Amino acid sequence: MASRGKSETEKLKQNLEEQLDRLVQQLQDLEECREDLDEDEYEETKNETLEQLKEFSKTLEHMVQGDMTLVDELNSMQLAIRAAISEAFKTPEVIRMFAKKQPGQLRQRLAEMERDAKVGKLPPDVYTQQKMEVLMALRKLGDQLKPEEANFLTTNSNAALSQFEKVSEDMGAGDKLLQVAGSQVAAAEK
Repeated sequence: MASRGKSETEKLKQNLEEQLDRLVQQLQDLEECREDLDEDEYEETKNETLEQLKEFSKTLEHMVQGDMTLVDELNSMQLAIRAAISEAFKTPEVIRMFAKKQPGQLRQRLAEMERDAKVGKLPPDVYTQQKMEVLMALRKLGDQLKPEEANFLTTNSNAALSQFEKVSEDMGAGDKLLQVAGSQVAAAEK
């Protein structure tokens, strides 16, 4: 009892991060194996994974309401889950780095993408989408964007990323985020 719940809180946080990693890895594996699956199998597996993310989000909601020591850590996970569900972010790797608050790795990913785009290894539309995701994640993590990066975000912003930006700015408490995520999930199910 000497830890006053700190070790338990850390263990819970670690378990939640591992579960989020597993679900995001499932999405990444699914995208990598898309060509090997028929369309129905792909859609079914993707929907199952998104359903698991929704259930995970509900669990986080209950925890946020009852355990205030985890609010900050859970909010970053909720943003990552919301991004995955709303499909504002389509790159599981970016979702994972954002959830783990890894701006250095996001910067490295951005440099790799720019290199790949220059040599023609990354199509322009994929490059634009992924660069938008990385820059949005960096900005949300408090990383200072260069003027040309901020301009790129403004020029190429789409509705899904704008919605993600608005919600995360307005997110004084986790319940606002969860309400919007819930409405996004409900809209996606219709």
